[in-house]
Amino acid sequence: MTRSRLSVVLGGVLAAVVSLAHGGAGAADQALTIALTPSRDPTALQEAGDAFAKTLTRLSGLPVRAQVASDYAGVVEALRSRRVDLAFVHPVGYVLANREAGCQILVRDIWQGKVAYTARFYVRKDSGIQRLEELRGKTVAFVDPASSSGYIYPMVLLMKKGLVKDRDPKSFFKEALFAGTHEVALRSVLTGRVAAAVSFDKAPELHLKDPALIAQLSFVAETPEIPEAGICARPGLPADAVARIRRALLAIKGPEHAALLKQLYDIDGFTEAEDRDYEPVRDAMALMGLGRPK
Repeated sequence: MTRSRLSVVLGGVLAAVVSLAHGGAGAADQALTIALTPSRDPTALQEAGDAFAKTLTRLSGLPVRAQVASDYAGVVEALRSRRVDLAFVHPVGYVLANREAGCQILVRDIWQGKVAYTARFYVRKDSGIQRLEELRGKTVAFVDPASSSGYIYPMVLLMKKGLVKDRDPKSFFKEALFAGTHEVALRSVLTGRVAAAVSFDKAPELHLKDPALIAQLSFVAETPEIPEAGICARPGLPADAVARIRRALLAIKGPEHAALLKQLYDIDGFTEAEDRDYEPVRDAMALMGLGRPK
């Protein structure tokens, strides 16, 4: 979910160009295409996305279809190349989409009654690890280089504590890998593949579900709050279409749409959002050497 060639890390994200299956508003039926961030099982997410697109079509009066991108970078690249028109974007993804593609945030997720969350460093309870500093020389699973809770914010926390040098996780950890999804990262801890995993505060409940598995985890550090994810629109869309989509999104809420929202990203609905809501994310990215928008 990217802008100028600002660093090796960002360059790697930009290189992960994903080929999405269909085009956007240029398609014969003029349907708007909404891209979904692949933060959970792609097959189940596509099914939920199809149902969401159907509801959005009914409420907005505009044809909408859904696609799941292969990775975070693919969402931004698809927006930049105008192969999709709308996208679910995590916080860093929105900043990148705004910078690389000129996209504007439409709405912000409401999740468990909140519009912000945190990232945590998870370990097995039986590992004996109780402090972040005790992870020195051990292995860690991040999620994705462009993930807010799965990389950017945790790295900023490590840097501010003086544990990571030169933005290199291997200056503190023995090994740092990218799991690709939050669930895989958490399961890597449970299986002993890594000593710690980074994910958002409610990830165990959302992705593991099994109370017995959740009970095996604890966390040793937590980041400041991160503004919730949201949905953005690429530039060039008719203003009337954007306004209709925004109104429809704000109308998708419980109790009528609770089951749909839970199936999609386990959210409660959407609220109004502005670009300035994501200034703290831009600040975190700047510390990571990913630059600020020009």
